[in-house]
Amino acid sequence: MGKGLVQKILEQHTDQKDFSVGQIIQCKVSKVLANDITAPLAIKSMEKMGATKVFDPEKVILVCDHFTPNKDIDSAEQVKIVREFAKKMGIKYYFEGGDVGVEHALLPELGLVEPMDIVVGADSHTCTYGAIGAFATGLGSTDIAAAMVLGETWFKVPPTIYVELKGKLPEFVQGKDIILNLIGNIGVDGALYKALEFGGDTLKELNIEMRMTIANMAIEAGGKVGLFPIDDITKKYMDERGKKIQECVYPDEDASYEKKITIEVDQLSPQVACPHLPENVKPVEEVKGVKVDQVVIGSCTNGRITDLRQAAEILKGRKVKKHVRLIILPATPNIYKQALKEGLIEIFLDAGAVVGPPTCGPCLGGHMGILASGEVAVATTNRNFKGRMGSLDSFVYLSNPYVAAASAICGEIVHPKIVIGTSD
Repeated sequence: MGKGLVQKILEQHTDQKDFSVGQIIQCKVSKVLANDITAPLAIKSMEKMGATKVFDPEKVILVCDHFTPNKDIDSAEQVKIVREFAKKMGIKYYFEGGDVGVEHALLPELGLVEPMDIVVGADSHTCTYGAIGAFATGLGSTDIAAAMVLGETWFKVPPTIYVELKGKLPEFVQGKDIILNLIGNIGVDGALYKALEFGGDTLKELNIEMRMTIANMAIEAGGKVGLFPIDDITKKYMDERGKKIQECVYPDEDASYEKKITIEVDQLSPQVACPHLPENVKPVEEVKGVKVDQVVIGSCTNGRITDLRQAAEILKGRKVKKHVRLIILPATPNIYKQALKEGLIEIFLDAGAVVGPPTCGPCLGGHMGILASGEVAVATTNRNFKGRMGSLDSFVYLSNPYVAAASAICGEIVHPKIVIGTSD
């Protein structure tokens, strides 16, 4: 029987050969990641273990992205703990202040994650790196502490669901719509502790940023990982970061899968996940007219330069609806600089948006965009659980950047083509 991507990656990091689905295996890890919320917990666990050093100060990465710039005394204390730990351990890749970015945009951008890596992070959206063919997954802070000390961890080998993407992307349909459609079809537990492996002829249309959006939200279907093959698009992306990838890696033709799902991409319209679950997905046409108070464009899901370009395409020469707050957060300093260079920031400001620093901020209800009781937001983020962005009595709709920007202009959820004049 042939091998899928999960087996091909895991076997590079374990001494246990010929393992099967459901088997527990011990693996060496390539990188260990934590942030300003989760790292203090891991650090405390390390202290309880009596550990005095990390396994490799160049392979432990600490990113203070959730509550920075520090929103209050508690968050400042959290970051202080991480900062002092980084100094003590000699951590090479510690990010705070002007060099911080949203972790799952920052690490790939800097080439800190590579194809065929195993990456564990104390953040559930670590699965983002599956876009470049890494087995990347979130762990609890105690397991992260052990990985930081030992440089290894265990996994139960997950079964794989193969998702075939067929057809060309229609106008205004992006990676976000593909993953929302999938989650809407299989539910938030449809891939519980399973790998989602993506293939099909649509892949040639999906740049790495769109693949990251899809892999990022594998966890919203319960997935352990979301994986893309290592192809020429991957190789080009890594080459631009000074990393030479010699070979493409695809699943074997006779690889075994628990289930296969086909998505006819050319049949999709922009998708919207309605409150209060990512599985409550409808085409934008069925949600039109919902009044909005706030729009957020950013996060580890859709805060990259491609996303900002899409938002600017809709916002250029137009104004945000009065009494609507549009918040745009480029995901990294480099993305911010590129947006400045391309004139996107000026477009956003002219439209009436608030442009903030790279931070997770409102995505987790942290800061810089908290919702009041009864308020409605459209966000390019990844979760819309009750109270996720503020009040328990607020409402969050998830969409791609095109829909989010168009909704900010109209003050209600609309199809982007309404704004740019290609439809009545």
